[in-house]
Amino acid sequence: MVAYSFHRQFVDPIRRGEKTGTVRGGRMRHANVGESVQLYTAMRTKHCRKILTPDPVCIAVTPILIGFEREHPELISAIQIDETWLSDAEIEDFAIRDGFGVNYPTGTARWRMGQYWARSQPMLEAFLGVWVRWEARGD
Repeated sequence: MVAYSFHRQFVDPIRRGEKTGTVRGGRMRHANVGESVQLYTAMRTKHCRKILTPDPVCIAVTPILIGFEREHPELISAIQIDETWLSDAEIEDFAIRDGFGVNYPTGTARWRMGQYWARSQPMLEAFLGVWVRWEARGD
């Protein structure tokens, strides 16, 4: 079983089933398809809480490349998933599904996703990792 920790802004979208995946970089091991994943917020702190019970099941682990361009108005210049480049509309849709599309007063989901990445990885020009997706289980 693999555990992933999320910033508090993603807790409600995960619970509502709007965010069913996460983009992650290198680590010792990611979830395998068919394996349960544990989703937490504030892991390794006294505020650690599990987000979903029962644990969802990993349904896909796909290579992802995200390109960033500081001069680009939305910062994210390109996304490639499993060797397929996304169109601008598909990038916006991806950002919505990644938790950047609800309850925000301004900007596009793509812009909000770019801002989030710029705050967490300020000098990043490209990110190569995996997109881990899950499916919730019924109680």
